[in-house]
Amino acid sequence: MDNIFFVGLMGAGKTTIGRLIAKQMGLDFYDSDNEVERKTGVKIPLIFELEGESGFRKREKAAIEDLSQFRNIVMATGGGAVLLPENRECLKNNGIIIYLRANVHDLWLRTRHDKTRPLLQGGNLRQKLERLYVERDPIYTALADYIVDTGAQSAADISNYIEQLLHPDHAKDIVKNTIIKQPNAT
Repeated sequence: MDNIFFVGLMGAGKTTIGRLIAKQMGLDFYDSDNEVERKTGVKIPLIFELEGESGFRKREKAAIEDLSQFRNIVMATGGGAVLLPENRECLKNNGIIIYLRANVHDLWLRTRHDKTRPLLQGGNLRQKLERLYVERDPIYTALADYIVDTGAQSAADISNYIEQLLHPDHAKDIVKNTIIKQPNAT
């Protein structure tokens, strides 16, 4: 194992779980969205406002290219990072990819008051999340080495399970695209 990359929709827990995994495993943590903001000096909503989604995606691509060249890191990607084939290839070639999958209702609960996510502003939030899920779930699934369903479990329980999953002693028991569910998952 070298790098660990988290993919999934906004609100799935990529940053929260990623930080916990990095801390537990003694690795550095990066968030590709935070890296874009650090490099530009402005927040993502302003980038969307000034450059549109395509401008943001170019900046995101550069951040992912840079970060994926590091070793022994955990990275949370933006929800739409997988839309560019170059990003998918970069992630595949440089680490283990874990898809944190959440159902639309849980995503809605987690993001319904968040005003910082440009793609979720205006209109019916649940419909937007449903559309994004239908569009992106097949991409996340095809890309993932492991799929971990998130839901009612705590972030600590999920990160502990992922750490066990990634432990070398367990690697022989894991199959690509394994769907991992916590015992109490619904």
